[in-house]
Amino acid sequence: MKNEVYPVILGAESLFFTGNDTGIVLCHGFNGTPQSMEYIGKHLADYGYTVSIPRLKGHGTNVEDMEESKYEEWIVNLQSAYEKLKQTCEKVYIVGQSMGGALTLQVAAQNKVDGIFLINAAVTDVAYKEYRNEHVPRMIEEGAPDIKKPSVHEITYEQVPLKAIHQLLDLMDNTKDKVKFISNPTIIFKSKIDHVVSPANSDYIFNNISSSEKLLIELENSYHVASMDYDALYIVDNIHAIVKKLNKNQSIKEMENCVI
Repeated sequence: MKNEVYPVILGAESLFFTGNDTGIVLCHGFNGTPQSMEYIGKHLADYGYTVSIPRLKGHGTNVEDMEESKYEEWIVNLQSAYEKLKQTCEKVYIVGQSMGGALTLQVAAQNKVDGIFLINAAVTDVAYKEYRNEHVPRMIEEGAPDIKKPSVHEITYEQVPLKAIHQLLDLMDNTKDKVKFISNPTIIFKSKIDHVVSPANSDYIFNNISSSEKLLIELENSYHVASMDYDALYIVDNIHAIVKKLNKNQSIKEMENCVI
């Protein structure tokens, strides 16, 4: 496992907002950066929470760094951010988008996380699956980020390494086997239309986790990168409402038919 060689792209740095004794870690997805979770993070910080948005290794620097990164390192990145908040916060929650959702499940399977929030999590099916058994080309061209809202700029690479895609697919396979071990309170946001990660991923997670406290919330007006789309504030407000209940050890089952 090699260290990163290239500097972090301006705007792609890890972010941290100091707040109260409830911590929330936000995890971006494959080829994303903390910038994709910044809107949600800032609004959660406005509610008073301590918010950490780590940058995953090989993301937001250069594709050559990404090519050398392993999915186990991405798990360690998120685990480290979680452990750092645990040092100062009484309660800690994790919010993961896309591949960040798979990483969130990995950490939750090994830790007593107070609650997890998944946004279009990738576990069973993803647009990159066609490259599973391919060995060329070295780089795969990326299209525009899957965001319904116009004129939104997400910091991403214009192409991604095939080796990194294989890491993503291996992570998904590994995570799928661990879903049944998830007993933490789990809230799943799924976009009704997603051109990158099929909504069936969210359904699979919801139906196979062992959590008794779980919610599935559909996003009507966002595509895959929902944290930067029309429903971003809706996601924030639901996280806030649910965290308030979980902090009081109250059930969220009654919220099933009355999400914000």
